[in-house]
Amino acid sequence: MTDTPDHFPRTDFISPATEQIAEFKQAIEAIILVAHEPVPPELLAQLLEQPTTLIDQWCEELAQSYADRGHGFELRRVAGGFRYQTAGELTPYVERFLLHDQRARLSGAALETLAIVAYKQPISRAQVGAIRGVDPDGVLRTLHARGYVDEVGRDTGPGQAILYGTTSVFLEKLGLDSLDDLPPIAEFIPSADVVELLEHGLRVTPEIEVSPQGVAPDESVGARTAPSGSPAPPPGP
Repeated sequence: MTDTPDHFPRTDFISPATEQIAEFKQAIEAIILVAHEPVPPELLAQLLEQPTTLIDQWCEELAQSYADRGHGFELRRVAGGFRYQTAGELTPYVERFLLHDQRARLSGAALETLAIVAYKQPISRAQVGAIRGVDPDGVLRTLHARGYVDEVGRDTGPGQAILYGTTSVFLEKLGLDSLDDLPPIAEFIPSADVVELLEHGLRVTPEIEVSPQGVAPDESVGARTAPSGSPAPPPGP
């Protein structure tokens, strides 16, 4: 049996570097799968003892491979880290599952307050109340208990009011990597023409009753009047 010449390529050989990269990708999958929150690339780099740039590259390759295979999940960068989440086109099915027998949904008032904090942060309780027109104290406590908002500082003005802002939980729930990914607020503000129409529709025009010409407003039914130029009839017995 003759030996294979050294200059012939070995088609069954996988370089150690390729094997190591595959193992790193498997480690990334395993870590993100068991994590309860998005895993920052810096932490993955520390755990794998690899540069952050390679972590980002491998995560992008993993995400692309999931998309190419048509999986029902995807790898996304959210709130400064990586996590698995369901594919966007499957949202109706996931919502149906999550909303089944759900009891603890945010009220309309809570959603309004959360939107104000998200777009105007840092913002105080008094400022939120001035925008909504009602005291937001109870709603802010609910949002704080859910982990959507938190105290981020103090106002420098008189009283040093507590300033509120959104948290990483808020970004995670909305699937955003940062606040810069929020849609522009101008998209939700009606145009000047729409505002004018709304104001016109809500404006109340007072109605003034005008008596017919020549008829006294206090004239009672059945009152007798004498023709012009004739003496008034004598009073009855």
